[in-house]
Amino acid sequence: MKIGIALFRLRHRDMARVAARAESLGFESVWIPEHLVFPTEIRSPYPYAADGVPPFRVDAPHLDPLILLTHIAAATSTIRLGTNVYLLALRHPLVSARLAVSVDHLSGGRLTLGVGAGWLEEEFEAAGIDFRTRGARLRECTRALRALWTEAEPSFQGRFFSFGPVKFEPKPLQKPGVPIVFGGETEAALKRAAALGDGWYGVGNTPESAAAQIAKLRRLLDEAGRGDVPFECTVSHRSLTLDRDDVARFEEAGVHRIVLLPWLHARDAEEALGRLADSAL
Repeated sequence: MKIGIALFRLRHRDMARVAARAESLGFESVWIPEHLVFPTEIRSPYPYAADGVPPFRVDAPHLDPLILLTHIAAATSTIRLGTNVYLLALRHPLVSARLAVSVDHLSGGRLTLGVGAGWLEEEFEAAGIDFRTRGARLRECTRALRALWTEAEPSFQGRFFSFGPVKFEPKPLQKPGVPIVFGGETEAALKRAAALGDGWYGVGNTPESAAAQIAKLRRLLDEAGRGDVPFECTVSHRSLTLDRDDVARFEEAGVHRIVLLPWLHARDAEEALGRLADSAL
């Protein structure tokens, strides 16, 4: 079982130091979420809380996750770097492909690009993008990234994006490209992951909920003719502690990686990392 940590809620200036400490303790990966912009008042319900209220303020500072991960890459050497999740549909795929391949090269091939369709309608409105098209845009962006990363003279013709033939160099260090994992718990999110992804990122899962979602994913992968392809299942787990029984139950559910958010209860990041190192690794 791989154990990662989410850097959400940490101060940006602390993230590289905490990631280096996590690497020394044996954690496998660190993960950073993103939003491009917030409205002054959020109307959209947050899908991962029972009350629909997001766990952050609209004036919370956000830096670009791929730039942050490049900063973290310079302070580490082996720990994997992930986004949970990057909103591809808000950007032209040429921009996202260039940013991702830059992190891939500067980190020595350590990036995992977690992507999602997004839930905040006002964010799409601010960017001038029809919120109802986000799923279709995400699919197109994914296919365009794969073309840019693998073809000698990539070209793409879609409903929302068209380009080429063009030259796009360098190609990613990771072959055939940066792994793309799809976040989300809805049926549509699971279908996207099964059809296009190198994996799935679940949010706030228990072993029981993870097992149910992974069973659906296996069925969808078979239906998509991808039952034999490598496919990695990652879930977030918000409890402060994670013992060996918990790990065994997640592993039995088909989970390959657990991402922890230790900063919710510990007095500081160092204390939380120390506790987790003692109990889970």
